[in-house]
Amino acid sequence: MVRHVVLTRRDREVPAVDDELVEGDGGRDVTGLVTVDTGTHWSTFGELVILGLIQVGGLGVMSVATLLVMLIGRRLGASAGVLTQAEARSFTARTPGQVLVGVLRFTLAVEVATALVLTARLRITYHEDWGGALYSGIFHAISAFNNAGFGLLPDSAVQWAEDPWMCVPLMLSVMVGGLGFPVWWELFRHWREPYRRWTIHATITIWGSIALWIGGTALLAAFEWDNEQTLGPRGTGGKWLAAAFQSVVARTAGFNSVDISALHQESLLLLDGLMFIGGGSAGTAGGIKVATFAILGFVIWAELRGEPTVRVLTRRLSAANLRQALTVALLGTGLVVAATGALCVLTPFRLDAVLFEAVSAFATVGMSTGITADVPPTGQLILIALMFLGRLGPITLGAALALRNRPRRFEVPEERILVG
Repeated sequence: MVRHVVLTRRDREVPAVDDELVEGDGGRDVTGLVTVDTGTHWSTFGELVILGLIQVGGLGVMSVATLLVMLIGRRLGASAGVLTQAEARSFTARTPGQVLVGVLRFTLAVEVATALVLTARLRITYHEDWGGALYSGIFHAISAFNNAGFGLLPDSAVQWAEDPWMCVPLMLSVMVGGLGFPVWWELFRHWREPYRRWTIHATITIWGSIALWIGGTALLAAFEWDNEQTLGPRGTGGKWLAAAFQSVVARTAGFNSVDISALHQESLLLLDGLMFIGGGSAGTAGGIKVATFAILGFVIWAELRGEPTVRVLTRRLSAANLRQALTVALLGTGLVVAATGALCVLTPFRLDAVLFEAVSAFATVGMSTGITADVPPTGQLILIALMFLGRLGPITLGAALALRNRPRRFEVPEERILVG
């Protein structure tokens, strides 16, 4: 048994909680993969530093990833694969400066709109003073859009679980940031026309995300409907709202409106899958990305039907594109498995909690069953490395594979290897 005492910046002592190490920290709701609570441990200056890092990190990742899309498209030209060339068509007529200004304007517009709604709700319904409501609204808006998941409350978003005026703006901001700027640029270009003129990448990212949001909501609600520690005590509307909120943020941001440590094992496994897939390419989300997951699905479908090539709607995917998706997915799986094995050796926690922690770190989601603070320093270094590789790995690896083109002067005879 371990006894936790957390000192706040107001020198108040939060009541100690007895936790069972083997089960995880079920007595505390945490806002993500943090060893201390964001809203009570740090001073206002510390919170502003964290907020600045979130903003700069989100803008940086989105900008760099978008510029890589431009570079890849211009480098490969008309023969590029669907994943890169389709996106490149949205930017080839723009300069890097114009794209960066577009990213900045888009980011600020979404964050300001979200902050205004949250601020008004906190002031009117929760009776916070205007200064506190504005500060909290801005902090959560930036955290949501940049898919950081940091909150100022010890229980993250649990107290807002049945308040649609708080949960829905956060969900929408997470969705917008998670889809990626190239997708939104595509939608802005063709907003007067139906989806028929969307690029293949935009199409599979949007419809794939919608399917994951709806499917995740339905399954999570089914798994947790009668769980008295999560959705059970809520009304029907509250259950669906909490399930939808958790399904959306699981793929990109680390907020939680239910106690993650109280979820059933099947729910944790569901969230593992959603986190690992992540959001859209060149967005603020982590994971292997929706497009990568969709490509693997199309490969399986084509193979089951015995088709010689992989088709996505009205286009055929290149062999290089398929190899890129397979490489990103398998390396991501290998990183998560290796980290999970190491954490199992270093900690006394159950496999489901350790796997959840590892996937959350790799996908830079930030949700946790509450074991982060009790992971030994070596294990925390593994999580840090996993977060770094998970954030930059898919972007840099995908770009490197797309730009790497080493033609062979001759080829060896073909031979088939038994599979299965």
